[in-house]
Amino acid sequence: MAEVEEQGRKLSEESTDESEEEDTEEEPKLKYERLTNGVTEILQKDAASCMTVHDKVQVFGLYTREGFHENLDYPIKVVALHPQFSKSNNKQFVTGGNKLLLYERNWLNRWKTSVLHEGEGNITNVKWTANLIAWANNVGVKIYDICSKQRITNVLRDNTSLRPDMYPCSLCWKDNTTLIIGWGSSVKICVVKERDPTQMRDLPSRYVEIVSAFETEFFISGLAPLADQLVTLYYVKESSEHVEEEFRTRPRLDIIQPLAEGCEEISSDALTVRNFQENQCRDYRLEHSEGESLFYIISPKDIVVAKERDQDDHIDWLLEKKKYEEALMAAEISFKNIKRHDVQKIGMAYINHLVERGDYDAAARKCQKVLGKNMDLWENEVYRFKTIGQLKAISQYLPRGDLRLRPAIYEMILHEFLKTDYEGFATLIREWPGELYNNMAIVQAVNEHLKKDPTNSMLLTTLAELYTYDQRYDRALEIYLKLRHKDVYQLIHKHNLFSSIKDKIVLLMDFDKEKAVDMLLDNEDKISMDKVVEELKDRPELLHVYLHKLFKRDHHKGQKYHERQISLYAEFDRPNLLPFLRESMHCPLEKALEICQQRHFVEETVFLLSRMGNCRHALQMIMEELADVDKAIEFAKEQDDRELWEDLISYSIDKPPFITGLLNNIGTHVDPILLIHRIKEGMEIPNLRDSLVKILQDYNLQILLREGCKKILVADSLSLLQRMHRTQKRGVRVDEENICESCHTPILPSDTAQAFGVVVFHCRHMFHKECLPSPGNLPGIQYCNICSAKRRGPGSGILEMKK
Repeated sequence: MAEVEEQGRKLSEESTDESEEEDTEEEPKLKYERLTNGVTEILQKDAASCMTVHDKVQVFGLYTREGFHENLDYPIKVVALHPQFSKSNNKQFVTGGNKLLLYERNWLNRWKTSVLHEGEGNITNVKWTANLIAWANNVGVKIYDICSKQRITNVLRDNTSLRPDMYPCSLCWKDNTTLIIGWGSSVKICVVKERDPTQMRDLPSRYVEIVSAFETEFFISGLAPLADQLVTLYYVKESSEHVEEEFRTRPRLDIIQPLAEGCEEISSDALTVRNFQENQCRDYRLEHSEGESLFYIISPKDIVVAKERDQDDHIDWLLEKKKYEEALMAAEISFKNIKRHDVQKIGMAYINHLVERGDYDAAARKCQKVLGKNMDLWENEVYRFKTIGQLKAISQYLPRGDLRLRPAIYEMILHEFLKTDYEGFATLIREWPGELYNNMAIVQAVNEHLKKDPTNSMLLTTLAELYTYDQRYDRALEIYLKLRHKDVYQLIHKHNLFSSIKDKIVLLMDFDKEKAVDMLLDNEDKISMDKVVEELKDRPELLHVYLHKLFKRDHHKGQKYHERQISLYAEFDRPNLLPFLRESMHCPLEKALEICQQRHFVEETVFLLSRMGNCRHALQMIMEELADVDKAIEFAKEQDDRELWEDLISYSIDKPPFITGLLNNIGTHVDPILLIHRIKEGMEIPNLRDSLVKILQDYNLQILLREGCKKILVADSLSLLQRMHRTQKRGVRVDEENICESCHTPILPSDTAQAFGVVVFHCRHMFHKECLPSPGNLPGIQYCNICSAKRRGPGSGILEMKK
């Protein structure tokens, strides 16, 4: 089998069947080799008629001195060996001519012959498995059980119109109980089964059931099992429009899937065997080796071996069809089993294919997976992509972790981007670690380009990033501030550049006031408040933002700047001036009043006047400047000063709208009668009726509230009185452990037979009667001396004990 011919490809190229040409995209199931090793020379002089294959030994000659020698009076057509037959264990075999003989060795190592069948013509085929022998003659197929020494079935030939010598029967055992019979164009699958013991009687212990039978398109020359499928060798005759008679074409080897009433074709190959034009159906044989899944196609002048395609063959076919992705995947999955292929070489072939097709991005992406850790291959691919002008495609896939290329490779790509694509250059600088290349060389190249375009923001930003990688943070900070770049604050925090921004506070504030102030306040230990105020003194609007946020965080921290803040609030942020004045405890009121009066800030002035104690002036401003009776009433309520109410009434008495406001709101603070008596007779007051109704409703509400409170007070007092009464009615225990609070001797005498007197108060203090002072001006009423002295209220005696 040394000379391997690519039969599958040759067969598809030479086939005239259009359907086969259409199926060339389907991968063949088998591959073919021509049997050589001297066979070719033999078949040039002679012709092969049959062949037996064994997975352990060759078949040795029957008419040599080796093994077996016997003179027979009839020609041997077929030979079948026992499945366990070997040179060291050649116990049994059968031969077939016009009779079927079984040869067995006896204990004297001599051959014993038994006739299994005769009388029905020549035996054309014999197959043996386990304890079953199947053979075919002109009548049909028989199966013989060696154990029971019985013939168990006879399967008759279907198509009797075909000459059995021209279209012989093909037999093969799929397993120890399944026999496949091919005769003419029909196939039968028979299963040997055990008979139910209750139905045996005089019948054999086994019987045969035909589980599948179907017709094929061509004549069968051989059968062999392949897992649950079937390999069939067909003899093919076709007709032509130009020739009246049929002509013989190449034999076909098909793989079919048997079904209950038919079959499904899995694959079909036309075999180019020598002299196929001269062969008949009977000239072909199909033998198989179970151990190796080999199939031998025997013809008079040629022997071809078919075998299942392995993973290497599968990859060959994929590469031939330019299905590189699938080939690479198959090689990676089966890398331990492939012998002729290398995963990396397949990957390189795939990359080359993608480059030839112009799919440079896909080719570059595959480099990551295929080239792996081979740095030499990586550099070769980089230079190849440079040659074809596609460095950009491979740049994003270059190694950048622990395994790296030479710095010159990365610098070459950066220079290429710098020439043609500033945005791509910036992306690589952000994505690539700074240690991949010579940072100073790239900085110099960027500066050269900036000489031509000094305001290019993308180049400036990239240069700042390069300075950051090189730890030249001051240079990076200058660029970021110049560009007003959002990353400036991150750069300051990350690299602690606060000492570098002390003279750049105004720039930071101009860029983003909120972020700048937050950063300055969060890092007061690095940039003092006084330094910030000093830097912002010429930019009062920025100084106000800083001091305002400082005040919000801590009302006392910037107290020395509160006087300055009054002017800043008045100038830039009046809405927050009044809240500042209310919350600040360090604001000079006179200065604040002066500023507010200068700017005519009435509300702020009113607040300052009231805080300074000049409430009458404040109320006057509300009435005269604001003319807002509601605000005036609210102010009077806050101050809760009767004189203010008098002033308010006096000012409002000749102004009907003001009187309406007072009538609606004064009821709970001042007696409305005082206001009503002072109203001039005949004055028209808007909504007077509603105001009076409201006064009455408020008065009724007050009466109801008072009555409700009175009821609650009476109920509570009664409840407490009852509780006290229950408490005072309880007894008080007096024993030897109690003492007199006056003389501090035991309250009870040691001799209880003597007469004694004890007084116990509700406060639980006890006295001898003689130790208490006289009741004074109120006879019969006594008080606890201790509680009276402590001003806890008098306690009257609750119990007087005498004996």
